[in-house]
Amino acid sequence: MQLLKQNILAYYKQQVQDKLDAFRDMIAALTEGAANDAKGSAGDKHETALSMMHLEQEKLNHKISEFLEQQAVLERINPDKQSDKVALGSLVVANGIYLFVSAALPKITVVGKSILALSPQSPLGAMMMGKQVGDTFEVNGTKYTIQQLF
Repeated sequence: MQLLKQNILAYYKQQVQDKLDAFRDMIAALTEGAANDAKGSAGDKHETALSMMHLEQEKLNHKISEFLEQQAVLERINPDKQSDKVALGSLVVANGIYLFVSAALPKITVVGKSILALSPQSPLGAMMMGKQVGDTFEVNGTKYTIQQLF
């Protein structure tokens, strides 16, 4: 199961890096577009186009900062660390669901298993923190039992 945890972490790190690269490429394209637009335009239309590009760059920079935060969380995780209590980096099986305590990231499938990545601050993540195999807890009316912990 440690190998599964390593694969999950590597997959999420790559996913976050790919998003960061894509957003940086978009910003570079916008910057280049603004420079080219400045050469050939004048007047109100030019100002409006530049304002729109600037707003789009701000949105992309905000997205980049979100992904940098997720990347920082993932970098703090040691996939080889084994704990008897749920903590950051734990792979938890509860009610047959694989939960990776890291950052709120999209659901993935690794080695045929569906993995949900969740933040320790999420309602489910917060309830699991510090729990051990066999412990039960309830979130939004659903009872969970921790079956396995890696």
